[in-house]
Amino acid sequence: MSQSSKKYVCIHGHFYQPPRENAWLEVIEVQDSAHPYHDWNERISAECYSPNASSRILDGKNVIKNIVNNYSKISFNFGPTLLSWMEAKDKQTYDAILEADRDSMKYFDGHGSAMAQVYNHIIMPLANKRDKETQVIWGIRDFEYRFKRKPEGIWLAETAVDYETLEVLVENGIKFTVLAPRQAAATRKIGDANWKTVNDRSVDSRKAYTCHLPSGKSIAVFFYNGDVSQAIAFNGLLNDGRRFADNLINSFNEDDKETQLVHVATDGETYGHHHKHGEMALSFCLDFIEKDQRTTLTNYAHFLSVAPVEYEAKIIENSSWSCVHGVERWRSDCGCNSGGHSDWNQKWRGPLRDALDWLRDEVMIIFEREAESILRNPWDARNEFINVILKRGDETIKRFLKDHALTDAGASNVLRMMEMQRHAMLMYTSCGWFFDEISGIETVQVLQYACRVIQLASQVGGQDFEMEFLKRLENCPSNVGQYENAASVYKKLILPSRTNLQRVGMHFAVASLFEDEPESLTIFNYKTSSELFVRKRSGEQTLVLGITKVKSQVTRSEKRFAFAVIHLGKHNIIGNISLDMEPDKFAGMQFRMVKAFEEGRLGDVIGLMQQYFGPEKYTIWQLFQDEKRKVLELISQQSMAELEDSFRRIYNSDYPLITALSNNDMPIPNAYRTTFEYILNADLVNMLKSEKISTKELERISSELERWNLKISDTERLSILAGETILRELHKLQNERENLRRVTRINKLFPIFAKFNLQPNLHQSQNLYFETSLELKSQKQAEIDPEWTEQFSLLGDNLGVRVE
Repeated sequence: MSQSSKKYVCIHGHFYQPPRENAWLEVIEVQDSAHPYHDWNERISAECYSPNASSRILDGKNVIKNIVNNYSKISFNFGPTLLSWMEAKDKQTYDAILEADRDSMKYFDGHGSAMAQVYNHIIMPLANKRDKETQVIWGIRDFEYRFKRKPEGIWLAETAVDYETLEVLVENGIKFTVLAPRQAAATRKIGDANWKTVNDRSVDSRKAYTCHLPSGKSIAVFFYNGDVSQAIAFNGLLNDGRRFADNLINSFNEDDKETQLVHVATDGETYGHHHKHGEMALSFCLDFIEKDQRTTLTNYAHFLSVAPVEYEAKIIENSSWSCVHGVERWRSDCGCNSGGHSDWNQKWRGPLRDALDWLRDEVMIIFEREAESILRNPWDARNEFINVILKRGDETIKRFLKDHALTDAGASNVLRMMEMQRHAMLMYTSCGWFFDEISGIETVQVLQYACRVIQLASQVGGQDFEMEFLKRLENCPSNVGQYENAASVYKKLILPSRTNLQRVGMHFAVASLFEDEPESLTIFNYKTSSELFVRKRSGEQTLVLGITKVKSQVTRSEKRFAFAVIHLGKHNIIGNISLDMEPDKFAGMQFRMVKAFEEGRLGDVIGLMQQYFGPEKYTIWQLFQDEKRKVLELISQQSMAELEDSFRRIYNSDYPLITALSNNDMPIPNAYRTTFEYILNADLVNMLKSEKISTKELERISSELERWNLKISDTERLSILAGETILRELHKLQNERENLRRVTRINKLFPIFAKFNLQPNLHQSQNLYFETSLELKSQKQAEIDPEWTEQFSLLGDNLGVRVE
């Protein structure tokens, strides 16, 4: 092996977001703090996960010369719950991540760069043995499902470790894990008699170590370079990709003739989310190191295959990478926090963990007691339940029940037990303790999972733990005035979210007013099917009534209900629901209510609803958050369309008058200026949304805005639409490779958008142009029209791309 091949570099990214899904709906509801994105997963994916799959390398003029998939050249892990979201919501990035692992196997002699992760990021030393086992098994099984291979390494949440955790890893075939330098207790060369006590400053992170376990088994551990990792995450090293590369290359020990590995580990979100364009610094660094003759890029599994481990280490138990006090950040007011509130404390952390531990242990008793009569081996069934989570279909559930349930076990009861156990682990997601305040969204999330556990325990075991749980939450003080303690947080923020089949039924009834085909709707993870559905319209008013069945896709529980709802116009909606109305009674109600509605007796309709259903009613405010916004937006769009029609009539009829005022240097009334600005902005939005773009129409709008000295009202939204327009036109161009008019028209868009002061997001358009350019390079130049080539090159200039 040459001298250069004895020096290896590995960059690890820990890509993770806590599970944010509503505990009942299994979807992420809108998070306003992530604006302009729907939620934080979507925002961070746009700022980090997606850009790293197509990262830019710039030339000296800041023009894109190459686009690369960073994941294929680094070591990385993605949280299973994050990948589950990404598979559904950002499939393009998800596929690129899986492809990167396949590519890395080509680069690194069959060793993929992806590592597994314990399933939902619980602090392993604080978990009981059964939860440790399930977290590892689920993390491995999720990895195998997605990456189609067995993982060689696994990432521990917050790198928190103890020997029992390492034993569980080895029992499940894991070869290595990555730890922080301060987690090393002592090291020695294999064969030496004496151990050397080390700390975060003295441990040699350039070596791989064997860690011998109490069972006699062993696992490889890597202690990453703390100084360079710190510089990447917090000290501005990502401001310069070349300096990033130099820091790594200069971290070798030139006096050491043994094989060395310089490796760093940070949150993956460092590359793009925490540090804007951090992914570009990473791609430049990787490109530089790959071309440099002094070092070789690798991943951990590949390094172990080329460099046999020559050292061994002891670890510090109950330690982690983000708490200098060990794992106290997740169970006490140790002083570690995210900063910004010097007068706050985290005295709530310990009592919160105690409350959850109590709840976990109580439902464990229920689980073992109730499962004994319906499951062959309850804990084996829990470990295998990951197969259902990964693919919630009838066949998967049938197979699970066949393998684990006794013959007289009901599917719904078994699934409720499994979901109770799943949520009892989700409520330990580490982010619930990481931040400063118990009313923060991360801690609210784990409390929501606890609420779901309590609900399922009541359904499965007939015991209600809520009052005792609330009493324990009173010991968790809040720093925010409106919340005295966690019990108050639970009552104000958690209980309003709690959902059952009846609430889904209410939601269906209201949503059916606005759906085109409401008879069979999927509402998040619930399916509805209508036995009877009647909808009557009269002007602005709509009456809907019917009999519908709601079924949970998660627990397979279902209920049948009768409903009636009336829309009085705008957001005024009144509805009722009944779980036990007889068919004859419903038929009589239907006849009387429809007759009253058709005769315009709305007061009688509402009276009949109260007569048949009782006084309890629901309104639009009972809708789930996303759907409520969707309905309100639909209603407001109808009103805005009427407003636009009114303004457009004024614009068209009074345009000559305003022209005359202008020609005679007379002031234009503000009401007219507002009308003109509104209409021209509406014309611009409509044109950018149109499948057929007209540069002439865009130029007309621009000149009109300039003529009347008017402004664009929402540049952020219009910039997004402009970016989508360019991408749409590029897709058309890809199907019409030598259409000169189309490529010329796309080029005309850029100066027009500049006049509007729009800054379109060109990321996907640049990717598509780069891809097309590579394909064109394989064609003979004689086959391509020179004029088209000139316009296509100009398009590259407009997009800021010049392919090497």
